[in-house]
Amino acid sequence: MNQEMPLTFSQMRKHLDQVLRVESSFDMLARPLEIAGKEARLYYINGFIRSEIMEEVLAFLLRLQDGQTGKTAAEFIERNISNIDAQQETDYEKIVTGVLSGKLCLISEYFTGAVMIEARNYPARGVQEPDDDRALRGSRDSFVETIICNTALIRRRIRDPKLTMEAIQIGKTSRTDVVLCYIEGRADEKYLKNLRSQLSKIDTDALTLGQQSLAERLVHSGFNPFPRFRYTERPDSAAASVLEGSVLVMVDTSPAVMILPVSFFQYSQDVNDFYFPPVVGSYLRLVRLSTVFVTLFFTPLWYLLTLHPDWLPPSLAFINPDDPGPIPLFLQILLVEVVLDSLKLASLNTPNSLSQSLSVIGGLILGDFAIQVGWMTPEIVLYMAFVSIANFAQPSYELGYALKLWRMLLVILVAIADVWGLIGGIIWMAVTVATTKTVGQTSYLYPLIPFDGRAMLRLLLRLPDDRPRMKKRKKQ
Repeated sequence: MNQEMPLTFSQMRKHLDQVLRVESSFDMLARPLEIAGKEARLYYINGFIRSEIMEEVLAFLLRLQDGQTGKTAAEFIERNISNIDAQQETDYEKIVTGVLSGKLCLISEYFTGAVMIEARNYPARGVQEPDDDRALRGSRDSFVETIICNTALIRRRIRDPKLTMEAIQIGKTSRTDVVLCYIEGRADEKYLKNLRSQLSKIDTDALTLGQQSLAERLVHSGFNPFPRFRYTERPDSAAASVLEGSVLVMVDTSPAVMILPVSFFQYSQDVNDFYFPPVVGSYLRLVRLSTVFVTLFFTPLWYLLTLHPDWLPPSLAFINPDDPGPIPLFLQILLVEVVLDSLKLASLNTPNSLSQSLSVIGGLILGDFAIQVGWMTPEIVLYMAFVSIANFAQPSYELGYALKLWRMLLVILVAIADVWGLIGGIIWMAVTVATTKTVGQTSYLYPLIPFDGRAMLRLLLRLPDDRPRMKKRKKQ
């Protein structure tokens, strides 16, 4: 429960010293002061306070004379603080949270309550271009781990008073700052209300992994690999989504934002589409969408055709391997899938100067030796290399791994039940996609289900106007 502050300065000082553990934590500072002959105390965390503001506050407080302070914290702020953000606080829980989040807290014998001064300066890296969300043209900045900086990057692009940054805190221990970013009047009010309700019901100790911890508490995926969120590290892409009526979820310490709501077809979009002419952008989008189906069905269909070589016309007879080798073909396919992921993991844990050469040379050496010793056929290595490269055509890693798991499952089903296994796997996957719900229980197949022809056209093609604003999403 919220606890109101006692009236005496000594009680406030004793309580805050105990709760903030001033004696135990070296970086939790409680600086004693004398303001106009009476005691005062400043609470702050070393490393979170901007030094220039700290010097300005101290110099000003030491110059104060009797009669300038006022009887309450609000009066003190009104009389003396004009050029920095400050507010009165009388609730212990909010005071402690404010200090732990980086604010400067001032208490004194002169006035009741506490003065909370905004002087935060979180450690942050530069806003250089992200590694995995690059554009050939356009801005080179990106989101960082500081939420205040991220909101400023959006504000810089959308100068509309209706742009709303709604802040909440989640986590009993971490009290992580989470911001809902939307434009009032463009975002669906019912969806916003539903999202707020879901966030308020989250009962957790801490968002240990930032946005990923929040995503797992918003949606319980189970064994469904399809992603329910779109992520971006680019402020221009996030701002465009807000203008379309989407809602951004920003989590402090996370350098990417979540875009809600989302549908399966929106993963065909990429920021590069909008930095090219409409014809080129439409072509790139259709290529990206076609690679989704190629990477999903290429190896299962090829394996099915190797089981029925009589189905192939003479012109395609070359795709049937002459010598499958001692290992069944479906096991060779699964083995290559696992080896490719092993090379990716090895590349992630290798120093930057060696990672690219390790992944390329390692793949070439392993593939060549596997063919020479007879473990794999050349066709397997060639087709799996093509599928692996094509998988990078779409920008979402989460969708890429979802397609990979379904592709492996289809290969296994073909090995078990032949053509009926492939048909059953496709039906299983279609039912899974159709029944997948995103945050807010919206349709994962919008604008196909429910059908919206204009929105579908705008998703499939890059139209010759500015990035369009989609209609409000209907509930299924």
